[in-house]
Amino acid sequence: MDAQIKHGLLDVCVLAAIKNEDSYGYKIIKDMKPYIELSESTLYTVLKRLETSNMLTVKTAEHDGRLRKYYHITDNGIKRIDEFKNEWNEILSIYKFVSKGDNGNEKGRIS
Repeated sequence: MDAQIKHGLLDVCVLAAIKNEDSYGYKIIKDMKPYIELSESTLYTVLKRLETSNMLTVKTAEHDGRLRKYYHITDNGIKRIDEFKNEWNEILSIYKFVSKGDNGNEKGRIS
């Protein structure tokens, strides 16, 4: 898969993981696991990119005697999820065009 497309998908997945409640690294990975495998190093790269893009904010709080970073989605992050949903409709349309004819029901040619 193209690296830029993959980055964009990972960004939106991480934003979706924190959309409804603030979360921390391990929980984000756990919540995403049924849908996509994500290493800690990849997650923290994505989180840093999203923070730099003002799509999330970070706060540190003590939990069981340790400091833990909690991530909170911003309005820009919510906007990015909405943009992705609109883009996805276009991607699905392109996929249908590219796949046209694969199932043998259509000729797959453009006249």
